[in-house]
Amino acid sequence: MDNEVYLTREYQYYSQDDNLDKPLALYNAKVHSDWIDYNGHMSESFYLYAFGDASDALFQYIGIDNDYRLAGQSFYTVETHINYYLEASHGEPLKFSTQILGLDSKKLHIFHQMLHGNSGELLATTEQMLVHVDMKKARANEIDESVFKILQKIWSCHKKLPLPKQKGRVMQIK
Repeated sequence: MDNEVYLTREYQYYSQDDNLDKPLALYNAKVHSDWIDYNGHMSESFYLYAFGDASDALFQYIGIDNDYRLAGQSFYTVETHINYYLEASHGEPLKFSTQILGLDSKKLHIFHQMLHGNSGELLATTEQMLVHVDMKKARANEIDESVFKILQKIWSCHKKLPLPKQKGRVMQIK
């Protein structure tokens, strides 16, 4: 991975003026050469990697930064579901959208879409359940009040949005 790109990434921060009536557009990327597998397209593990970067953009947006984590607070992912739709190749632009599907004092349910940066075609989605953790005690704890207030504002708008068709999808052979 290109660490210089990662280390100099600029994040958007929450502002009272932000339009929250649609999924958040907080992260864009390009498919890195080391994300390409032996089939010549983005490897399945790097879809999750890129979604992780989109989650990091959400965390930064709501006020979770290094100081927050150094204080022993963070979100841990406890469940992930990924759907793959189209391939992505080296250098192709990616756009991500993030929708909050649920929130309580300790848990955050999110949904990311990965879109082709030029065509807008849906490449993949992920639905994730996260738990807020006190890392010093290694157990779930309540989300910091300042972060929770921002999440509540986003959630109050996002709960009015249509649910993604992939939400809660179950794998099965019919």
